[in-house]
This record gives sequence, C-alpha cells and structure tokens, in this order.
Amino acid sequence: MFDFTATDYKKQKLNTINKIPVTDQPIWLEPGNRRRADFAFSGGKFGLFESKTKNIIPISKCPNLTQEINDILSKLIKLPWVGTGACLITKCDNGIDVAITSDVPYFSAEFKNAIATLTVVRATWNNKVIIQNKKPIISFGNTTVEYPANAFLQPSIFSADIMRKMVKEYTTDFKRIADLFCGLGNFTFETNADGFDLVGTGNKRDLFKKPLSTAMLNQYDCVIMDPPRAGALAQTKEIADSNVRRVIYISCNPDTFMRDKKILEKGWYKNIKLIPIDQFVGSSHWELFSVFDK
Repeated sequence: MFDFTATDYKKQKLNTINKIPVTDQPIWLEPGNRRRADFAFSGGKFGLFESKTKNIIPISKCPNLTQEINDILSKLIKLPWVGTGACLITKCDNGIDVAITSDVPYFSAEFKNAIATLTVVRATWNNKVIIQNKKPIISFGNTTVEYPANAFLQPSIFSADIMRKMVKEYTTDFKRIADLFCGLGNFTFETNADGFDLVGTGNKRDLFKKPLSTAMLNQYDCVIMDPPRAGALAQTKEIADSNVRRVIYISCNPDTFMRDKKILEKGWYKNIKLIPIDQFVGSSHWELFSVFDK
C-alpha cells in the first residue's frame, strides 16, 4: 500500500477529487495515526477483506494504525473465532475497546477465556459485555465522555482535533448553533451547540426519518452537520428553506456531498469554503470540510 513516494500518493489522491471545486489546499495526515479499524472474521480467519471480494486476508499489523492497536492485533488473530462477523477495535483514552458483531448470537466459554487474557478495557459481543475492566472514555478537547460500544468516532485524534478547531473558527460569531448528526459531541461541546443524533450527547432524534423542520431550524443562526456516508438529503432540504445564516457541512462522501451541495445552493446558500482532508490515508476516500452562507 505504501510502496510509492509521498508525492506519488498525493498526486494519486488528488486525481480522485478533481471534479470538486476545492477552494483551499488539502490537509494531509500521516500513516500510523488511525485509532479505530473494522476487521472481519469468518471460517476461523481474522483480518481484512481483499478488495472487491469476501476473501479475508489475515492481518497482524497495519502501517495506518496506532501502535496500541497493532500491539493487540497479533493476539486477536489467534482467538478461537466462530461464525462470521465484524470486530471494531478502538483506541480510547484509557485503553483498547473491542466490539464484535456476529451472526452467532452468543460467544463461547472458550472465546471468553481467551479474550480475557488480552489487555483491553472492554470487549463486547453483539453489544453484550464479555469483559470490562473500566468504562472506556474519549476526550474532545477539554470534555471527556463515556464511549459506547460501536459508537462513531473520527478515525484519528488529529483529524478530530483539526476539524473541531476549524468548526470553532467558523462558528465564533454565532450564538445559536445546532449540531446535527452530533455523535458523541466532537463539535457540540466546543461550540456550546444543541446536539441532535440517535446516540451520544444531545437530543435523541433520527435525522434521516425525522429531520429538524424549517421552523425548528429558524431558531438557529448556524448549523453544523456531519452525516454518515449516505449524506443528509432530507435534512438538507429543510435547511435550504430555512433562515439559517451559516451551514458547516462535513462529509466523508464527495458524491452525497455534491448532491446536498446543489440543494443548498438552490436555497440561495453560497459555498464560501471547501477544504479536503486526507483522513483515510492509503485510500481514495476524502473527508470534506465546507462552509455555506446565506
């Protein structure tokens, strides 16, 4: 994956975003900083899927991951895996969290005994706790929250920090702020915003099925929006009809971002800032930070 120079990698990566009107230079990340990774297991094998297949390639080390995750990979690969499923490994503030989802509803006594020998703060199987030595925690700046199993996080601390600082910079002049798809609160606490999401901090709301209405949005001067890869089609339509003065849209999918961008622009929003972030090192994927004003 990294058998080419940094210059070659950047050229290759930039070719994947040439259809998007970027207004600022990209922010580049270095490998070795990814604090979470989703692995697969099947037929006793543990690793990553081969590109465009369901073949699992055993992985005991990855140059993109933090040292703490690499340290435990060589042990996880030796566990007595049964059935098929996924294993999300997250480096929390106080240790490693292992969250397993599987078609097998229950873990075996053999698996429990084996995973208990690992140095982890918690391990879960289909959200049922196998072992827990501490409550996993995650910090966003000066705020620390409990980390629920399988909860969303930005892949690296660096990318989370830099996006939080960027959001803070572009919300300084606004007092009434809504943080949509807020997750655990990477932007919520920093901006003193009202958070909305199914999990994590703030108000519990499914913004895909029940987006904030135009009337609700008109209570706010600024909206922060960081949706999943599916984008925020229903919510964007409501925002386009609102009186919100500024929209900060953070996207991990340029395709759905461009779709939603067109809707905002039809609602008389102007895209004044667009910065690509190389959050997914070693892949063609980009994170986009954008600002729209009306």
